[in-house]
Amino acid sequence: MEILFILIPVSIILIALAIGIFGWAVKDGQYDDLDGPAHSILFDDDADMVPGPDDKPKITPAKTTKTKTAQKNSGNQKP
Repeated sequence: MEILFILIPVSIILIALAIGIFGWAVKDGQYDDLDGPAHSILFDDDADMVPGPDDKPKITPAKTTKTKTAQKNSGNQKP
């Protein structure tokens, strides 16, 4: 029974601390915009990657050199 004299004040202190931390978070604006960060990922800033109507596709020259192994194997194929 004497343990209640310790547990009740400790629990009241912990509840007061939790309420104080929650009040501090609300005052600092932690709960102002809950949907903004979730939607911001959908509106990515990749406008420079989207081609415009005047943009032409970039064509890179392909390398057509064969390696020595490919040259050896190309003569060994059966028709």
